[in-house]
Amino acid sequence: MDYFKDKLFELLNDADDIGISDIETNDKENKLRVSLQNGLLLEIECRQIDN
Repeated sequence: MDYFKDKLFELLNDADDIGISDIETNDKENKLRVSLQNGLLLEIECRQIDN
């Protein structure tokens, strides 16, 4: 899970064309809060779903 979250952070951090102004991580809750330049705030939650 940590590897996936790290890669997701890197992808978002390197994406210059979507207007991200800030990324906050909450490792305890497995969440990323993404602030966009237009003021929109998004939250991405990572969780493993077992089959």
